[in-house]
Amino acid sequence: MANRMLAIPKLGYRSASNLFLLIAAAALLVADLSISALDPWLEMRRLLAGLVQPDIFSIEAMSVVWTVAFAVLGVSIGATAGFLFALVFARSRSIRALCAFLRSIHELFWALLLIQVSGLTPTTGVLAVAIPYSGIFAKVFAEMIEEADLSAERVLPNGTSLVSRFAFARIPELAPQFWTYSLYRLECGMRSTLVLGFIGLPTIGFHLDSFFKQGNYAQAAALLLTFYVLIGSRRLWARPATIPLLIVASLLVLPEAVGGGSTLANFTRFVTHEIVPTPLRGADLFSLTTWGNFAGWLSPIVTHQVVPGVIQTLVLSQIAMVAMAIIALILFPFICRRFTGRIGQPLGRIALVVVRSTPEYMLVYVLLQLMGPSMLPAIIALSLHNGAIVGYLMGRHADTLTYRPDAPRGLNLYAFETVPRLYGQFLAYVLYRWEIILRESAIFGILGILTLGYYVDAAIAEIRLDVAMVLIIATALLSMAVDALSRGLRRRLRIDTMPTRLSEAPSEMRLARPASAEQAA
Repeated sequence: MANRMLAIPKLGYRSASNLFLLIAAAALLVADLSISALDPWLEMRRLLAGLVQPDIFSIEAMSVVWTVAFAVLGVSIGATAGFLFALVFARSRSIRALCAFLRSIHELFWALLLIQVSGLTPTTGVLAVAIPYSGIFAKVFAEMIEEADLSAERVLPNGTSLVSRFAFARIPELAPQFWTYSLYRLECGMRSTLVLGFIGLPTIGFHLDSFFKQGNYAQAAALLLTFYVLIGSRRLWARPATIPLLIVASLLVLPEAVGGGSTLANFTRFVTHEIVPTPLRGADLFSLTTWGNFAGWLSPIVTHQVVPGVIQTLVLSQIAMVAMAIIALILFPFICRRFTGRIGQPLGRIALVVVRSTPEYMLVYVLLQLMGPSMLPAIIALSLHNGAIVGYLMGRHADTLTYRPDAPRGLNLYAFETVPRLYGQFLAYVLYRWEIILRESAIFGILGILTLGYYVDAAIAEIRLDVAMVLIIATALLSMAVDALSRGLRRRLRIDTMPTRLSEAPSEMRLARPASAEQAA
């Protein structure tokens, strides 16, 4: 009897959903959702007026070129490094841990650290994308390799080397998948490089920051329209045949470096002095006094910055995650032919692609100008962006369903036929996006929201890079913990085999996969 009382209750779709709804409701009680702007509707009207009358002639063409160049080079380096990591990913726990750490730190945090070494240079922009993307590519490529069909390998002659086996039996099957995912990642890379402009790199985001601060919404709208065209036409200009040309062209058009001193000297000083905790610099590491001083230095950082930053980051991410799920359930019928028909479906897809192509950071930036500083702009931005992504994918899955001839229509078709059949896939996407939402929540602190990024930005502004490093490591560990919890929940719910690779259409996905098929996107 006692064993029955202590047994962990079975976790199902309903109980998991109710649990997250309850957590989000509790988070709402402590979240700052205030609107402090004097007249947000006036600013909103000015913004909308600018959006409908974009000033095309104000576009700085080179900022567009550099946005693409940074993305092409960053994704290319990240894909190459990720492929090398993927070859030993399954056999090396240390490589898996390294890749998890690299991808758990947002590109903006990497950029803030790299600026201390190489300044506002192309190197900073490219590596800020390449470093976290190498961890993402490693995980995805490793899972693609693990899922590959081995039938071609079985017919190779005895004694064939491992390199030859991989080159002749695996690469022909894997190359199309690698290309598809890499080209999809290029779209993500352009969103990342746009955001890097908000911290001073010469991408589209640099000019957007200036236009928004000055209230020049027509000029900002022109840049945004250009960016949407870039994303929308990516399949036309970024193809396997054109990628080598894009890489060469990107190298040739990189801007001049802005920064002084030797990069090697800066790097040496950075790793041997600036990020070393103050009590440990030049101290006797075998002395108990040294470690006592270190504990005294670390304690207030943890209690006054890490703990409140973690709590606020979790509060923001949990509310945004549930709001995202609700928005996705509302939006996905708008891109389903069964619900909207042949005319409504393409219009719904265009709308969701535009929303998902808008970087959350930029959307939060705009909403903060309209509403004032609070968690509300971040919640709206995260839920809309990620809700559009999940809604888009769910809509494509819904289009692959086969309905019986006497299936109901309208709301009954949605509530009793479609959603029940897709709910497991829906939860798989939501739990996968959980870690991504948390990672984004942390960086919004740079904009003044009290998440972990707020304390990171303050430490860097005060040139306390040792404190910033502690906070960034805390951010990475939190992200890794949530990722592990998400994987555990997917296993408990038995949805870990459902696909979450965002670069593939449902018709191309295998709906039954090994348990390791948890794709980053």
